[in-house]
Amino acid sequence: MALRFVPLLLVSSLVLGCTGEIDGDPTGGLPPSGRGPDGAVLDASVTDAASDEGAPDATADADVVLPGRTEGCGEGMVRVEGEYCPALMQDCVEHHKEYENDKGKRLVSERCLRYAAPSRCVSKQRRKMSYCMDRYEYPNEAGKTPVVLTSWTAAKAVCESEGKRLCTEDEFNFACEGPEMLPYVYGYDRDANACAIDKPYVYPDHSRVLPMYEECLKTPWCAEELARLDQREPAGARSTCVSWSGVYDLNGNVNEWVVRNGDQKAPNRSGLKGGWWGPVRSRCRPTVTFHKESDYGYEVGFRCCSDAAE
Repeated sequence: MALRFVPLLLVSSLVLGCTGEIDGDPTGGLPPSGRGPDGAVLDASVTDAASDEGAPDATADADVVLPGRTEGCGEGMVRVEGEYCPALMQDCVEHHKEYENDKGKRLVSERCLRYAAPSRCVSKQRRKMSYCMDRYEYPNEAGKTPVVLTSWTAAKAVCESEGKRLCTEDEFNFACEGPEMLPYVYGYDRDANACAIDKPYVYPDHSRVLPMYEECLKTPWCAEELARLDQREPAGARSTCVSWSGVYDLNGNVNEWVVRNGDQKAPNRSGLKGGWWGPVRSRCRPTVTFHKESDYGYEVGFRCCSDAAE
């Protein structure tokens, strides 16, 4: 059946710090693909070597000056500072044709191709924020593919083992959208070339549950399945996917665990931000809220934050 394109639809929505809309995968958020006991703290040296072969090394050229401020932050982190709007309005004027024709179906994620500029802050006042964030997705090394198949609990433990913490929902929002409240790190128009988004969806084999990352890489059938599903890109591979704050890949590549806003209790403190490489929203502000702290998936990773030194 041919899909009919309906141009210039105007959708106005109040975007708060948290939303339960689906942004996991087109099957209605089936990933994280595993649910079970949390594994040991990840070894930062463990990466998918096969995926890293031939990966560009963003730090190879000593003359390269990376974007963003670093004062008051640890190595590999950038300082994010400014006035944050807790609640805003963003008007979508053109949705993806798939969403317009099949938005009632479980397999379709809401993708906006173009937003009206500018976004509008509807909070009574903005909030001053100052903190540090990893420049890249964990293991926070340019040219390395991000670690996936990691639960919120395991990600939290990794960050804490490095003297950091998981980023909060608001911290992710502000590092991604900035004072201009951009829907995407690169602006108001969706661009599949700017960030690793909108790649064809590959259906996972749900007959077996993938173990967590380190165990998966050591298990032949799991490593083979991960390689079949995997469309991660090396950290920093796209110089166009960097936010105003100097943080890379906040839209797309892998979903990122955050600590949800509000007085959430275990096992509901976990949220997913930024989208991943598939045909999903992959925007700054939306948060997926229905995955529990022990959940994990082949497209789910994280990065760490910390307080900034005075």
